Amino acid sequence: MRTKKPDHYIFPAIFNYADDGISISFPDLPGCLSCGDDQKEAMYMAQDVLAGFLSLMEDEGESIPEPSDLRSIHTDPNEAVVLVDAWMVPMREKTVRKNLTIPAGLAWRGEKAGINFSQLLTDALDKALSKTV
Repeated sequence: MRTKKPDHYIFPAIFNYADDGISISFPDLPGCLSCGDDQKEAMYMAQDVLAGFLSLMEDEGESIPEPSDLRSIHTDPNEAVVLVDAWMVPMREKTVRKNLTIPAGLAWRGEKAGINFSQLLTDALDKALSKTV
């Protein structure tokens, strides 16, 4: 039985300010890194990398840690702790285009029957992958 995943996460990030831009790291999520030229871009990039990183963790079945208490995060003078939110619904509903090859006769029969190939493949992949978890 699958447990419902949260639709929204908030994690603290450390913005490290340097002459050439802002580096972003997440103390609770090693390897979740990004950067931006200014604060506006850094916030956008932080939200983007956080949502992508957490989505990958969910897909891989990894447990997502609890965010650190802000009082426990120590920074240097050129750093700031920033709360970053990730709204996961758009990330989960995002689709990608895949090209595939099937026999022409099968394609013709499927089209004639009104089959939605994308939905059929999505359902089949979901079923096959749920058996491996």
